[in-house]
Amino acid sequence: MKLALLDRDGVLNHNTPEGIRTPAELKVFPFAGEAVHLLNEAGYKVAIVTNQSNIGRGIVTEETLKKIHEKLVTTLHDGLGRVDLILFAPDHPDHATERRKPGPGMLLEAMSHYHTYPEHAVMVGDSAIDMQAAHRAGVEKKFLVRTGNGAATERTGLPPSVGAVHVVDNLLVAAKKIVGKA
Repeated sequence: MKLALLDRDGVLNHNTPEGIRTPAELKVFPFAGEAVHLLNEAGYKVAIVTNQSNIGRGIVTEETLKKIHEKLVTTLHDGLGRVDLILFAPDHPDHATERRKPGPGMLLEAMSHYHTYPEHAVMVGDSAIDMQAAHRAGVEKKFLVRTGNGAATERTGLPPSVGAVHVVDNLLVAAKKIVGKA
Protein backbone atom coordinates (compact mmCIF):
# COMPACT_ATOMS: atom_id res chain seq x y z
CA MET A 1 0.00 0.00 0.00
CA LYS A 2 1.33 3.43 -0.95
CA LEU A 3 0.97 6.08 1.74
CA ALA A 4 1.28 9.88 1.62
CA LEU A 5 1.97 11.39 5.03
CA LEU A 6 1.04 15.07 5.06
CA ASP A 7 1.67 17.67 7.70
CA ARG A 8 -1.38 19.93 8.07
CA ASP A 9 -0.54 23.56 8.87
CA GLY A 10 1.57 25.14 6.15
CA VAL A 11 1.03 22.20 3.78
CA LEU A 12 -2.74 21.85 3.38
CA ASN A 13 -3.71 25.17 4.92
CA HIS A 14 -2.30 28.53 5.91
CA ASN A 15 -0.83 28.51 9.39
CA THR A 16 -0.82 31.24 11.98
CA PRO A 17 1.70 31.98 14.74
CA GLU A 18 -0.90 30.96 17.35
CA GLY A 19 -2.02 27.85 15.47
CA ILE A 20 -5.51 27.22 14.11
CA ARG A 21 -7.87 27.62 17.06
CA THR A 22 -11.32 27.57 15.41
CA PRO A 23 -12.84 26.22 12.20
CA ALA A 24 -13.26 29.83 11.00
CA GLU A 25 -9.47 30.32 11.18
CA LEU A 26 -8.83 27.36 8.85
CA LYS A 27 -7.94 28.65 5.37
CA VAL A 28 -7.20 25.73 3.06
CA PHE A 29 -4.82 26.38 0.18
CA PRO A 30 -6.77 26.50 -3.12
CA PHE A 31 -4.57 23.78 -4.65
CA ALA A 32 -4.82 21.35 -1.71
CA GLY A 33 -7.91 19.45 -2.89
CA GLU A 34 -6.43 18.89 -6.35
CA ALA A 35 -3.13 17.74 -4.82
CA VAL A 36 -4.83 15.23 -2.53
CA HIS A 37 -6.99 14.05 -5.45
CA LEU A 38 -3.88 13.38 -7.55
CA LEU A 39 -2.46 11.26 -4.72
CA ASN A 40 -5.78 9.40 -4.34
CA GLU A 41 -5.98 8.70 -8.07
CA ALA A 42 -2.44 7.28 -8.03
CA GLY A 43 -3.44 4.80 -5.33
CA TYR A 44 -2.02 6.57 -2.30
CA LYS A 45 -3.76 6.47 1.05
CA VAL A 46 -3.55 9.99 2.49
CA ALA A 47 -2.81 10.42 6.20
CA ILE A 48 -2.51 13.77 7.93
CA VAL A 49 0.06 13.75 10.75
CA THR A 50 -0.07 16.97 12.73
CA ASN A 51 1.29 18.35 15.98
CA GLN A 52 -1.48 20.13 17.88
CA SER A 53 0.16 21.49 21.01
CA ASN A 54 -2.72 23.93 21.54
CA ILE A 55 -4.59 20.97 23.05
CA GLY A 56 -1.77 20.31 25.51
CA ARG A 57 -1.63 24.03 26.26
CA GLY A 58 -5.37 24.09 27.06
CA ILE A 59 -6.14 26.55 24.22
CA VAL A 60 -8.11 24.17 21.96
CA THR A 61 -10.30 21.23 22.97
CA GLU A 62 -10.32 17.91 21.13
CA GLU A 63 -13.94 18.65 20.18
CA THR A 64 -12.90 21.92 18.51
CA LEU A 65 -10.03 20.14 16.74
CA LYS A 66 -12.55 17.58 15.46
CA LYS A 67 -14.63 20.44 13.99
CA ILE A 68 -11.53 21.99 12.40
CA HIS A 69 -10.69 18.64 10.80
CA GLU A 70 -14.28 18.18 9.61
CA LYS A 71 -14.02 21.52 7.79
CA LEU A 72 -10.64 20.52 6.35
CA VAL A 73 -11.94 17.17 5.08
CA THR A 74 -15.05 18.79 3.58
CA THR A 75 -13.02 21.51 1.85
CA LEU A 76 -10.56 18.98 0.42
CA HIS A 77 -13.45 16.78 -0.70
CA ASP A 78 -14.92 19.76 -2.57
CA GLY A 79 -11.67 19.60 -4.58
CA LEU A 80 -12.24 15.83 -4.97
CA GLY A 81 -9.50 15.01 -2.48
CA ARG A 82 -10.05 12.25 0.09
CA VAL A 83 -8.28 12.07 3.44
CA ASP A 84 -8.11 8.51 4.74
CA LEU A 85 -6.69 9.08 8.22
CA ILE A 86 -5.99 12.01 10.55
CA LEU A 87 -3.54 11.57 13.41
CA PHE A 88 -2.58 14.32 15.82
CA ALA A 89 -0.20 14.75 18.73
CA PRO A 90 -1.82 16.82 21.48
CA ASP A 91 1.42 16.96 23.47
CA HIS A 92 2.64 20.18 25.02
CA PRO A 93 6.16 20.76 23.61
CA ASP A 94 7.62 20.63 27.13
CA HIS A 95 6.10 17.19 27.68
CA ALA A 96 6.50 15.65 24.24
CA THR A 97 6.13 11.95 23.62
CA GLU A 98 7.45 10.02 20.61
CA ARG A 99 4.09 10.74 18.98
CA ARG A 100 4.91 14.45 18.64
CA LYS A 101 7.10 15.23 15.64
CA PRO A 102 10.12 15.11 15.37
CA GLY A 103 9.26 11.81 17.04
CA PRO A 104 8.21 9.16 14.52
CA GLY A 105 5.15 7.96 16.43
CA MET A 106 2.34 9.25 14.20
CA LEU A 107 4.14 8.21 11.03
CA LEU A 108 4.80 4.71 12.36
CA GLU A 109 1.15 4.46 13.45
CA ALA A 110 -0.09 5.46 9.99
CA MET A 111 2.25 2.98 8.30
CA SER A 112 1.11 0.23 10.68
CA HIS A 113 -2.55 1.11 10.08
CA TYR A 114 -2.12 0.60 6.33
CA HIS A 115 0.48 -2.19 6.56
CA THR A 116 2.87 0.04 4.62
CA TYR A 117 6.64 -0.26 4.61
CA PRO A 118 8.63 2.97 4.83
CA GLU A 119 9.86 2.55 1.26
CA HIS A 120 6.22 2.81 0.09
CA ALA A 121 5.58 6.01 2.03
CA VAL A 122 6.30 9.66 1.32
CA MET A 123 6.31 12.61 3.73
CA VAL A 124 5.33 16.16 2.78
CA GLY A 125 5.94 18.89 5.34
CA ASP A 126 7.04 22.47 5.81
CA SER A 127 9.53 22.13 8.66
CA ALA A 128 12.70 20.43 9.80
CA ILE A 129 10.72 18.45 12.38
CA ASP A 130 8.59 16.91 9.62
CA MET A 131 11.72 15.78 7.81
CA GLN A 132 13.29 14.52 11.06
CA ALA A 133 10.16 12.52 11.90
CA ALA A 134 10.19 10.96 8.42
CA HIS A 135 13.87 10.07 8.73
CA ARG A 136 13.31 8.51 12.17
CA ALA A 137 10.38 6.49 10.76
CA GLY A 138 12.55 5.23 7.89
CA VAL A 139 10.70 7.21 5.21
CA GLU A 140 13.24 8.12 2.56
CA LYS A 141 10.98 10.06 0.16
CA LYS A 142 10.63 13.48 1.71
CA PHE A 143 9.30 16.74 0.29
CA LEU A 144 9.70 20.14 1.92
CA VAL A 145 7.16 22.66 0.62
CA ARG A 146 7.94 26.37 0.60
CA THR A 147 4.46 27.25 1.89
CA GLY A 148 3.95 27.76 5.62
CA ASN A 149 7.31 27.65 7.35
CA GLY A 150 8.96 25.91 4.41
CA ALA A 151 10.71 28.91 2.83
CA ALA A 152 12.23 29.84 6.20
CA THR A 153 13.22 26.21 6.76
CA GLU A 154 14.88 26.15 3.34
CA ARG A 155 16.84 29.32 4.15
CA THR A 156 17.91 28.01 7.57
CA GLY A 157 18.81 24.63 6.15
CA LEU A 158 18.01 21.10 7.21
CA PRO A 159 20.27 18.95 9.34
CA PRO A 160 22.33 16.60 7.16
CA SER A 161 21.09 13.69 9.26
CA VAL A 162 17.65 13.80 7.60
CA GLY A 163 19.09 12.71 4.26
CA ALA A 164 17.84 13.77 0.85
CA VAL A 165 14.87 16.12 0.74
CA HIS A 166 13.11 17.43 -2.36
CA VAL A 167 12.25 21.13 -2.00
CA VAL A 168 9.19 22.26 -3.98
CA ASP A 169 6.90 25.29 -4.07
CA ASN A 170 3.77 23.65 -2.63
CA LEU A 171 1.78 20.45 -2.11
CA LEU A 172 0.45 20.40 -5.66
CA VAL A 173 3.98 20.42 -7.09
CA ALA A 174 4.97 17.71 -4.62
CA ALA A 175 1.94 15.58 -5.54
CA LYS A 176 2.72 15.88 -9.25
CA LYS A 177 6.31 14.77 -8.63
CA ILE A 178 5.19 11.91 -6.37
CA VAL A 179 2.78 10.51 -8.96
CA GLY A 180 5.12 11.15 -11.91
CA LYS A 181 3.20 14.00 -13.55
CA ALA A 182 5.91 16.65 -13.19
